[in-house]
Amino acid sequence: MGVIELAIQNVNSLSIQKLIEEKKKNHNTAGIIEKFIPMILLLAAVVSVLTTIGTVLTLIFETITFFQTVSILEFLTTKKWYPFSETEGTFGILPLVLGTLKVTFIAIIVSIPIGLTSAIYLSEYATERTRRIIKPILEVLAGIPTIVYGFFALTFVTPLLREIIPGLELFNALSPGIVIGIMITPMIASLSEDALVSVPNSMREGAFALGATKFEVALKVVLPAAISGIISSIVLAISRAIGETMIVAIAGGSTPNVDWNVTNSIQTMTAYIVQVSQGDAGYGTTIYYSIYAVGMTLFIFTLIMNLIAQYISRRFREEYE
Repeated sequence: MGVIELAIQNVNSLSIQKLIEEKKKNHNTAGIIEKFIPMILLLAAVVSVLTTIGTVLTLIFETITFFQTVSILEFLTTKKWYPFSETEGTFGILPLVLGTLKVTFIAIIVSIPIGLTSAIYLSEYATERTRRIIKPILEVLAGIPTIVYGFFALTFVTPLLREIIPGLELFNALSPGIVIGIMITPMIASLSEDALVSVPNSMREGAFALGATKFEVALKVVLPAAISGIISSIVLAISRAIGETMIVAIAGGSTPNVDWNVTNSIQTMTAYIVQVSQGDAGYGTTIYYSIYAVGMTLFIFTLIMNLIAQYISRRFREEYE
């Protein structure tokens, strides 16, 4: 009997020793992984930073090359953009900027009311089951390729609008503006709904205790409390609208105009970049370098909008305990 117990003890001690060795081996493997993970994350961060720096430097250097041929004063003040003129081209950025602003303004008019009302409904009125159904459907709109939106604007929205507005041209600012508004609506709705949901329920309950209706609570209590997140979502959506390319390239046309008529053909900054990138200009020509000058202008626009969004978010942020 003593021999059997001794044998069992030996087996147990060997099993325990084996477990300890495996534990040490796993610990060493985990330690090696823990050492490599920070290096991998650092490498990813460095690649992101270097990519951004490289993009900005490319824009700067190529834009400087463009301004060696075209004066900055002409670029900023001239109201004509005729780079492909048979004589000397005219490079006034104002028609492209105005075309971009027209489309963006229409998109804002469409997206803000729909996006905000959707966010308020999802946050304050919808049941949990309804929210789980509607919110993914809204977010699917953000995943549709923009070229699909472009052909949708050209082949469906424009003919529909021409039935209502007889003088509407085939290529115009109204149709792509509406479709861009539809495209950025999910961004406003989703981010605004997140901001509204983050407002503590104690504020709602306090308003209800004072006799406020559900609509009054949503409009006068929850909405002001989440205003920083809502405005940030709107500004980011505007940045997205300014930088939109394929919708305006397909449905907006390629006619730079200095007017606020939304029924005529237009050309935005992004649409011009697409036009030249298709091979209409030779490498090293003034027209070729003009796409970098336009790209730098677009970069400045979006940078300013992002800085405004960050400022508003910090300035009006409400912190709750």
